[in-house]
Amino acid sequence: MSKIKVLKEFKAFIERGSAIDMAVGIVVGSVMTGLVNSLVKDIIMPPIGWLLGNIDFSQFFIVLSGGQTGVHYNTVAEAQAAGATTMNIGVFLNSVVSFFITMFAIFVFIRFMNRIRAKKVETTRICPYCKTLINKEASKCPNCCSAVIPEKIAVQEPSDLEKNIKQITKITKKKIKITKK
Repeated sequence: MSKIKVLKEFKAFIERGSAIDMAVGIVVGSVMTGLVNSLVKDIIMPPIGWLLGNIDFSQFFIVLSGGQTGVHYNTVAEAQAAGATTMNIGVFLNSVVSFFITMFAIFVFIRFMNRIRAKKVETTRICPYCKTLINKEASKCPNCCSAVIPEKIAVQEPSDLEKNIKQITKITKKKIKITKK
């Protein structure tokens, strides 16, 4: 009996949508990580290394211990093959740059989404007497029957996206009229 209950709860969890949204977010995040890592490693860091005198940041390392004494290793792979323990500073630097690019991309995306999201108008308020939620336009609290001063509900302003769509629609209608003539 309890197995059926657990399955029903799991089904309700999946149908709620938050699990699907989370899964989509994880997939998009992993794809974005690969893209940003490639951007940093293959596009951004080579010109910076070239400007700084042909430095390959991914091969910037310090030998901590091991390996052969007095030998200079050209690559991390060479040093590690000789048994040396390395501190890979260049790989860490690439990760730091990737982090900042990813955070900036997320910031730009969230900023964009906040701009196009419709601004919702507050239609409720708290009763000053019984502290319950009531309509702003109410003159009497339905819970404690106290007289309250009604407040006007502001007209909902369209989002930036809605404004831009209206503007594009107007321009398109004008162009269609000109084309018909």
